[in-house]
Amino acid sequence: MLKKFRGTLVMIKECFAMSLRNILSNRVRSFLTVLGILIGVTAVIALITTVSGFSGTLSSSFLSMGAGTLTVSVTGSDLKSGLDAADLKTLVDDLDIVEGVTPTVNFRTRVARGGEYETNITISGKNAYYFYRNSEIVARGRKLNVVDEDNMSPVCLISQDMVDEFFFGVDPVGNSIHINGIPFLVVGLLSDDSSESLVQLLSGSADILIPYTTALKMNSANVVTSFTVYLKDGVDSEEASDRLEERLDEMFSFEEDCFTITTMSSIEDTMNSMMSMVSTLLAGIASIALVVGGIGIMNMMLTTVTERTVEIGLKKALGAIPWQIQIQFLIESFLLSMIGGLLGVVLGLALSFALCQVMGMTFTLSTSAIILGVTFSAAVGIIFGWAPARKASKLNPIDALRAM
Repeated sequence: MLKKFRGTLVMIKECFAMSLRNILSNRVRSFLTVLGILIGVTAVIALITTVSGFSGTLSSSFLSMGAGTLTVSVTGSDLKSGLDAADLKTLVDDLDIVEGVTPTVNFRTRVARGGEYETNITISGKNAYYFYRNSEIVARGRKLNVVDEDNMSPVCLISQDMVDEFFFGVDPVGNSIHINGIPFLVVGLLSDDSSESLVQLLSGSADILIPYTTALKMNSANVVTSFTVYLKDGVDSEEASDRLEERLDEMFSFEEDCFTITTMSSIEDTMNSMMSMVSTLLAGIASIALVVGGIGIMNMMLTTVTERTVEIGLKKALGAIPWQIQIQFLIESFLLSMIGGLLGVVLGLALSFALCQVMGMTFTLSTSAIILGVTFSAAVGIIFGWAPARKASKLNPIDALRAM
């Protein structure tokens, strides 16, 4: 039994050596055959690895922008349509995990100065705590403060787009602008990157910021339906979300579907799910090249079987059995596919690294992508090499020798 096993190993070793010689003896044809597999694996590895790097970079950006925050969107109930200033203060006072709350009141309206005007301009109402937590958004001038809130002051901070539109060649700070017909004093300018915080991404970027109490008054409202909760350092967002949900349930008399709490984990889960679907879709599209490469391998192996008919006949006449012939051609097909697959992995990783460097993303080595590429290559070699190998093993030795 041991002797038979050793003989099989020797035979397989000789088949590998013979397959390599046959591949090298037809370099041009072998290269063109390998090229299809190489392109397919390169595409799969490059796309999946690049998407993984993009996903990692995006995830890190979201975490850095929104660490320690919860975003609440209120739909309200028949008895309570939103939260007023007292409710927001209650959340901060009652929950020891909450450091502060920033309401958001958004609306669109007409803005004018002199003879110039623009419609559908986005106005966003914020409180003083928002500017305390996001002090970098003020490029020049002062922030909105508690006095502005309490007095519902007609003061505002404007974006660079508003400066270009209404204050060309004029210092806007200290001048006035009319929002929905009401004169507002410009007290500060927003920085160009003020829309890069998670709060702004979720609530939408605004052209003009005003006190949220002033925004409520302009909307003839007294409650807010969107706000961001800032958690104290070290507080788990999931635990905080549960406690905040309990307190809001009490405020809305335990009616269902009155509000939605968005956490960073839920955003990240959604983002990862979308990225996973994109990766699968791209990998599926790129895998078409692997199938085309497999067809190329089958075509070459069928040609090889025809060319080596005499060799097959001689081996059978000398005692080779069908499975030994089949193994030889399967090994040759497998080697062709694996050469292309391994080269494709190296080239795909190099291409992905270059793309990540150009786009400023973090390169992440995807082990699953490498395993997928190598496994797919091996499977293509075996599957598409099976028919030619079977054809070779079924040749009649007498008919094969007649071809001499």
